[in-house]
Amino acid sequence: MPAPKAKIGVIGGTGLYDIEGITNVEQVDIDTPFGKPSDSIGIGKLGGLGIAFLPRHGKGHRLSPTGVPSRANIYALKSLGVEFIISSNSCGSFKENIKPGHLLVPDQIIDRTHHRFHSFFGEGIVAHIQFADPFCPVLSQIIYECALEAGATVHKGGTFIAMEGPAFSTRAESRLYKAWGADVIGMTVLPEARLAREAEICYASIACVTDYDSWHETNETVTVEAILTTMRNNVDFTKKTVSLAAGRLPEKRECDCASALGPALVTDLSMVPAAQKKKLDLLIGKYIKKD
Repeated sequence: MPAPKAKIGVIGGTGLYDIEGITNVEQVDIDTPFGKPSDSIGIGKLGGLGIAFLPRHGKGHRLSPTGVPSRANIYALKSLGVEFIISSNSCGSFKENIKPGHLLVPDQIIDRTHHRFHSFFGEGIVAHIQFADPFCPVLSQIIYECALEAGATVHKGGTFIAMEGPAFSTRAESRLYKAWGADVIGMTVLPEARLAREAEICYASIACVTDYDSWHETNETVTVEAILTTMRNNVDFTKKTVSLAAGRLPEKRECDCASALGPALVTDLSMVPAAQKKKLDLLIGKYIKKD
């Protein structure tokens, strides 16, 4: 693995296209076995810590949620040495008290996506990753504390419905998800969280609430214009949260994320096709016996 260039990666969602305070920024283009990431990655320093910033939808918001090359994004960040990913995700709320303009740090996901690549593995190698707790609890706690310090109204914990999109929910769907007890809904937290776990990267989300989805009888129908207006207000809190969190990451990771792949690999690695070993060396190399 090349020398680490960044310890923390930030995947910016709608409205978040840069992080203020990053110095010595270098834009790098990376090729991966899974294609090119969403865009070039900005690598720099934030409080003396190496940081990599990737706009999920590409500059100018060119990629739909389904079209985001998540495998390439996570692989590219891994190749830079990233150990922590903070993800910004816009979402709608199912709870009256989780209001537009609030932030939420989720701890659970319900997957309602249908057309995305959810794993690096296959083609001769199988990994059953542990995903009962999809977000890193250590990183999530840091983000929550930093969001409070940044002055945001932030909720700790909650279930994130990950939907396919790009259309918003019907009223019937929205009422169903609310009845399930979900807290927020968005289109981008998966497959990122699952791929990050396979890559043994700590992953947590800053869910930025922009609307009440379509269940809310007295609220106006969700529009892109309304979402973007609220999102712009959330962006400042998100940037401040990331800046504070960058200075509080542990030197050494003690969470299960750092070693999640080892027990998940069920294939005899001596039987994995050579092409797959080469393709996935960044992920599985440390688990293969060297002659």
